[in-house]
Amino acid sequence: MLSYLKTWLELKTDRRAVTALEYGLIAALIAVGITASLTALGGSLTSLFNKISTSLG
Repeated sequence: MLSYLKTWLELKTDRRAVTALEYGLIAALIAVGITASLTALGGSLTSLFNKISTSLG
């Protein structure tokens, strides 16, 4: 029982999992931001590429 308590206390003070979780949340927010910006710019980029295509053809 004492070894279980000792292990629990060591895990309680370990901060590596919290740091990994924070990095995961930051990566998710960046992915959402990139997706939102590409979605917002999608229509204007399509029209720009269509104009370029018609001017080349």
